[in-house]
Parts: sequence; structure tokens; C-alpha cells
Amino acid sequence: MAQVNVEVNGRPYAVGCEDGQEAHLQDLAKLFDQQVRQISQDMGQLGDTRLFLMGGLLLADELLDARNRLAALQVEVGRLQADRARVETKAVSALEAAASKIEKLAAEGA
Repeated sequence: MAQVNVEVNGRPYAVGCEDGQEAHLQDLAKLFDQQVRQISQDMGQLGDTRLFLMGGLLLADELLDARNRLAALQVEVGRLQADRARVETKAVSALEAAASKIEKLAAEGA
């Protein structure tokens, strides 16, 4: 298990992670630090526990919004795929009808 030192709101923290995940953990810590620093700028120093709680809640809110948007997009993709399948079926039917008419005209002309 790897050990990574991250900084949140100007304070260092040692955090463990799986080997190979160090850079990812540092990126997550930077994101969290940005959130905490923004809260601190907006509301003043509240203490690490309260800042971290509010930062976590704001990130959870963003995650929930993203999940809701993803779910809506998945529904839309399903609808579009169903529409495409219907259009393809109609196109195949139209092509088959046209081919049948062409064959009939060709047979009458022969």
C-alpha cells in the first residue's frame, strides 16, 4: 500500500492508497482542496471539520447532479436508438417495396 502526502486548506495529510493510484489520489485531493478553499473564502475559517463536511457535501451534490444528468442522457440514448431502429425498419420496407416494383416492371417489359 502506498502512502501519499496531500495538502488540504494548507495542512498536510498522509493518506494511504493502492499502489499505482498515487497520482489519482493527488488529483482528488487537489479537487477537494479547491472546494474547501472556496468555502473558506466565501464563509471565512470555520474549522477543518466543518470546512471538510461542507466541501464533501458540495462535491456530493455535484456528483448527484452528474448522476441525474447521466441517467437522463441514458434514457435519451435509448429513445434515440429505438427511433433509429424504427426508421431503419421503415427504410428496409421501402427499399424492399421499391425493389419489388422494379422487378415487376422489369418482368412486364421482358
